[in-house]
Amino acid sequence: MATLFSHLLVLVTLATGLVWAFDHFVLRPKRQAKVAAAEQVNKLSDDARVSMLREGPVAENCRSVFPVLALVLILRSFLYEPFQIPSGSMMPTLLVGDFILVEKYAYGLRDPVWRHKFMETGEPARGDVAVFKYPEDPRVDYIKRIVGLPGDRVIYRNKRLYVQPACAEGVEPCPQMQEVARVPESVGDFFQSGIPLERYRESLGEVNHDILVNPARRDPSQAYFGQRGHRPGEWVVPEGQYFAMGDNRDNSTDSRYWGFVDESLLVGKAVFIWTSFEFERRADSALPSWIPTGIRFDRIGGLE
Repeated sequence: MATLFSHLLVLVTLATGLVWAFDHFVLRPKRQAKVAAAEQVNKLSDDARVSMLREGPVAENCRSVFPVLALVLILRSFLYEPFQIPSGSMMPTLLVGDFILVEKYAYGLRDPVWRHKFMETGEPARGDVAVFKYPEDPRVDYIKRIVGLPGDRVIYRNKRLYVQPACAEGVEPCPQMQEVARVPESVGDFFQSGIPLERYRESLGEVNHDILVNPARRDPSQAYFGQRGHRPGEWVVPEGQYFAMGDNRDNSTDSRYWGFVDESLLVGKAVFIWTSFEFERRADSALPSWIPTGIRFDRIGGLE
């Protein structure tokens, strides 16, 4: 849906711009010449002159709408784009009903149609909350946390995350495999199928954030994405690709199941929650489920 909207926005902006430009540079001079010829015969009143110079209703509307559409297109394509969180895979960092801003220029500037990168501006860092096109269906936008960078070795086993950073050329000794540090925070803030989830504070690179773990669910390692030459639950991130995981570790379809995120699929970095709606209601409520029941003002702010 986001991809379709982007394409429609480009088409509508282009169409209104072409209509405005054709009227301004082709038809307007003809109207001006017509007014000049008429005034050589008889002096025109101000109202008659304005009437003869006025563009048609289509061109007038395009002249009014085009600057607005062009501004929205620039902001949305190259600066910031709003997204809505539709699932709980990034809980507790992001909740259903959160509306976020994604920094589009964080990982390079791309054209809004073919998504060709024409300017390098940066690369994902370990711990970033990134939006990207779902590798198995690029029409769908996904949001996960970047866990592994190109060349990293990642292990997820017994609900524990281990990362061995890539060995930089000319740097000795190479980094060792280490468990990503985490400390318990609480139990029961969130539930999954009636099971209270364990909440931990995890330190991933320079980023400290919360994760959720379901102690009653076994790791479905048989469903993990298999990389040739590596055991289930172990991956080495190829060059130009990234390993992404949800903060709700036992309720997230991520790189553990479908593989790596190619650099070409990156959309941007999630940086800010600009509003957050809650949808909690009684089972007998007459309100449709899509109508918010309140605003979570305490969630508005930057992301970790």
